[in-house]
Amino acid sequence: MEKNGLKIVTIGGGSSYTPELMEGFIKRHHELPVKELWLVDIEEGREKLEIVGSLAQRMVEAAGIDCKVYLTLNRRDALKDADFVTTQFRVGLLNARIKDERIPLKYGMIGQETNGAGGMFKAFRTIPVILDIVEDMKELCPDAWLVNFTNPAGMVTEAVAKYGKWDKVVGLCNVPIMNEMIAEFALSGGEGGMMEFFKNREKMEISRDKNFFLRFGGLNHLHWHRVYDKQGKERTMEVIEKIYGSEKAESGVANIRAMKFPIEQIRDLKMMPCPYHQYYYMTGDALEQEMKDAEEKGTRAEQVKKVETELFEIYKNADLHEKPKQLSQRGGAFYSDAACELINSIYNDKGTVMVVSTHNNGAIPDLPADSIVEVSSYIKAAGPQPLNFGPMPSSTRGLLQVMKSMEELTIEAAVTGSYEKALQAFTMNPIVTSGTQAKALLDEMLEAHKEHLPLFHKG
Repeated sequence: MEKNGLKIVTIGGGSSYTPELMEGFIKRHHELPVKELWLVDIEEGREKLEIVGSLAQRMVEAAGIDCKVYLTLNRRDALKDADFVTTQFRVGLLNARIKDERIPLKYGMIGQETNGAGGMFKAFRTIPVILDIVEDMKELCPDAWLVNFTNPAGMVTEAVAKYGKWDKVVGLCNVPIMNEMIAEFALSGGEGGMMEFFKNREKMEISRDKNFFLRFGGLNHLHWHRVYDKQGKERTMEVIEKIYGSEKAESGVANIRAMKFPIEQIRDLKMMPCPYHQYYYMTGDALEQEMKDAEEKGTRAEQVKKVETELFEIYKNADLHEKPKQLSQRGGAFYSDAACELINSIYNDKGTVMVVSTHNNGAIPDLPADSIVEVSSYIKAAGPQPLNFGPMPSSTRGLLQVMKSMEELTIEAAVTGSYEKALQAFTMNPIVTSGTQAKALLDEMLEAHKEHLPLFHKG
């Protein structure tokens, strides 16, 4: 990698997240000299690409940095000689996500972007596309790093590593960053539990010089973590009491509904869960709330569609030259900033500790060494160096292993178009009802997404 300037390509460049990505590169430009940022999209995303690309260029000009923004619908033109490739695309756009959320509800099952049947179908649609991108990279930028935050991030990253045979891949998620901020809030005098944190979240910033260290272990959207202070003393139980022991204690992020966990269960875990655990620890409650929300105000995808329409109207303003604060309503806050810091740490061999989806290599001995896991890692020039999390206790080990097996089957089904593997994965998923209900749901979703699932309809 030459030190005289970087070429970075973003697949899904017309995303509403792109202004945050641009902001992250601008504030790091003194140590991360991005000379070219190529934003790539498809024909259906042309209008959004042009709107957000114009804003990105205005941001560059306002910052006065030496960086050129390129917009293209030709992925291969963009990938030539890239140093880093980031992926933030959605196959089928938000209309596909609406189907992922609506159809399972008809069968009395959770419909969610990355969990349950919806998350599995997002993987079915996404994995063949990411593998095509990898084939282009092998030809056009064989030394580039692939930084993926296309959901379901863990499964997409594992598909790239195992089936794409591309080792220089890292998956990212914003949820660990939120967990770090929650711990900082709790141990710095914050009161009132999770909901009070979310009221104050917009005033908070990501700090790379933390007073506390969090060690994460698990899978994307299914991780647990422990909290330590700078003296090495574990503070996990203290955080649990402050966050989940409060009358107002609820667990949520912008894109999923907050829900209260039973404090007795969390105390027994002796680890902090992530908000997505509500789908596994409180399945019935989560389903009931999701059905109510869908009836009263639409599914999350339907709500996001409205937010995005408003965002792109804001982005059109020729006088706007910074990330608007309304972007925080979109969900997924800090994804892009995390991507910029990851690239920065690889490029400058910084050794920053970040939570990423990467090769297990024994960090969690309960899972295969070649699995992709979400763990705290040192980020060096050679990529993530995972920290050992150690064996999982009985309270988490079984669910973790079932979910990893489900991921492996889902990935294999996505790569091969195997109906049998897809059904097997459905049957194994804890929040998908098994038997004839699972088969009926699978059949309806395969038909609903037929346009974007050619491997499942090849004959």
